[in-house]
Amino acid sequence: MIKKVLVANRGEIAMRIFRTCRVMRIPTVAIYTHVDRGALHVRYADAAYCISENENDTSYLKPELILQIAKQTGAAIHPGYGFLSENAGFARRCEEEGVIFIGPSSEIIAKMGIKTEARKIMEDAGVPIVPGTKEPVTNLKEAQKVAAKVGYPIMLKALAGGGGKGMRLVQSEDELEAAFRMSRSEAANAFGNDAIYIEKYIENPHHIEVQVLGDKYGNIIHLYERECSIQRRNQKVIEESPSPFVKPETREKMLAIAVEACKKIGYYSAGTLEFMMDKDQNFYFLEMNTRLQVEHPVTEECTEIDIVREMILIAGGNRLGYKQEDIIFRGSAIECRIYAEDPENNFMPSPGIIKVREAPAGRNVRLDSSAYAGFEVSLHYDPMIAKLSTWGPTRKQAISNMNRALLEYKILGIKTTIPFHLRIMHNEAFLKGEYDTTFIEKVFNKEDLKRRQNCDPTVAIIAAALKHYEEEKEAAARATTLPQVGESLWKYYGKLQMTANNY
Repeated sequence: MIKKVLVANRGEIAMRIFRTCRVMRIPTVAIYTHVDRGALHVRYADAAYCISENENDTSYLKPELILQIAKQTGAAIHPGYGFLSENAGFARRCEEEGVIFIGPSSEIIAKMGIKTEARKIMEDAGVPIVPGTKEPVTNLKEAQKVAAKVGYPIMLKALAGGGGKGMRLVQSEDELEAAFRMSRSEAANAFGNDAIYIEKYIENPHHIEVQVLGDKYGNIIHLYERECSIQRRNQKVIEESPSPFVKPETREKMLAIAVEACKKIGYYSAGTLEFMMDKDQNFYFLEMNTRLQVEHPVTEECTEIDIVREMILIAGGNRLGYKQEDIIFRGSAIECRIYAEDPENNFMPSPGIIKVREAPAGRNVRLDSSAYAGFEVSLHYDPMIAKLSTWGPTRKQAISNMNRALLEYKILGIKTTIPFHLRIMHNEAFLKGEYDTTFIEKVFNKEDLKRRQNCDPTVAIIAAALKHYEEEKEAAARATTLPQVGESLWKYYGKLQMTANNY
């Protein structure tokens, strides 16, 4: 039995997990840095521990300290997504220290975390894979040889990690040398590992993923698929379930293969198998995410299964509470990732203090967020501030609900991607479900994209820094004008009036 849960994460995903814990009447523990001391997840949890060593320390990657807090509080650890969620070493340390890790075993995380290893495992399990290398490519000559054999275009991908980091599309041999160098450099900076591998690029593909749940007793079920093809720079922007592209016979085959593969590798907890699908409905394994996915709400809305609840129960030694025939898929759901970015300025980060926040509400609307009026969006962390999801008995109604929710969603003080999402909700190709991973590039004309890409990022960064400085100065000024101990309030307000008159 899990009697307490520590979430080794922040922001909306920490809040999402805490809410399920509250429903389950499980006490919660938050961790935070000095930057996040006013964050909603810190205020919501039953207990909270600062993990910053000093004012300049903004890192959540403190495995030993987090483990120490978990042992001190008697809590199991849910890693959320990102940070330590797919860190096999951290999961192993939890196992060694007798702390329950709410996720799969460290062995499975390690195997699936190395993409070439995952490809070999899945191929042995009968899952079709994209043509490419089964081992890391260590030098340019080897890359040229593989590319010539596979055929251009190809994708260079980081061996460790994900999220589009270290990923480069190479259309011809002339582009390979520069792309190879950049891919390795980015992979090293992002994951501390510059190893990359090569895959054949599937042109105009669909990015489809299958959600699975399994227990420690060999029971595995799927919760159907999600369409994740609307992406920008290899990062998902909008997801929906079910996919409007996948045909029923293809869906049935893909779901069955995903479940069988998970049974063969002995997988348990929540997991996601990602596939690339071509225009002819041929699908190929990309990778497996051994954690909770950002876009899991659309699956929950259509199946009425609380995935976080199941993860906690499975980690506590319980058998899966469902058989495949118990899962009833209903309607359609869409999720928009809301970022603190300026879509009119090449999606540059828009940090700052949220002055006004009016959240959408009403039937069939779900908002996963940790933002509030007065909260400062920091440059130190991922710019996603919310996930807005809507459900409808049909895809058309789910889109209508999303349009209404986006129009209701008001955030002032920073720029957000809400206007960008509204544009997509009115796009004819999207409304028809006729899109693939090239959608954003095709929707926004080349001149618009060129103008945004040519924007000097220095200008936006300087503007953000100046804005932050002015707000800090304003806060400091307010602090210095507070009434002193023993000072007359009449004198204090008179002083404020004089200050106002000077302006």
